[in-house]
Amino acid sequence: MDIAQAHLVVAQKSLDLATIGPRKEDIAEAEALLRVKQAQFSILQQQFADAELVAPSNAVVRSRLLEPGEMSSPQRPVFNLAIVDPKWIRAYLSEADLGKVHGRMKASITSDSFPGRSFAGWVGFISSVAEFTPKTVETVELRSSLVYEIRIFVQDPQDQLRLGMPATVQLDSDPGTNSHP
Repeated sequence: MDIAQAHLVVAQKSLDLATIGPRKEDIAEAEALLRVKQAQFSILQQQFADAELVAPSNAVVRSRLLEPGEMSSPQRPVFNLAIVDPKWIRAYLSEADLGKVHGRMKASITSDSFPGRSFAGWVGFISSVAEFTPKTVETVELRSSLVYEIRIFVQDPQDQLRLGMPATVQLDSDPGTNSHP
């Protein structure tokens, strides 16, 4: 009977506590603990987001510069990327032809992979600095002179032109058609 009465007293005290509800101090402590856990969760979410590698634009991975497990940082690239949108072709001009070309000048691009087909393009970049002729230039006249790099941006909605594909660029010399749509 003593044991049953002790259980009854414990049950009544538990009922009284449940009826009264938690103390203000207990509530404040629980709320503070919740805020701490939420702040820790936010920090972990940010650390997780910081660990994700994101390309700055639509691109293709050309090579991996760091191996898995190596430490990276914002100053140390992990991948070498090739931007695929907008797509462009690198070409070179001799100094004599440099004055004939200007930005947004229309161009026609052809490739051996698509005989009889041309792609529309325009001049999007003209280097202001001369450089030595790259080894890929195949004309005898250009091999020993300085050239200027230009970039021809290409309209390729079907994504047919591939990275590194050789192409021939024909610039439109008609001054009335030198604006890009």
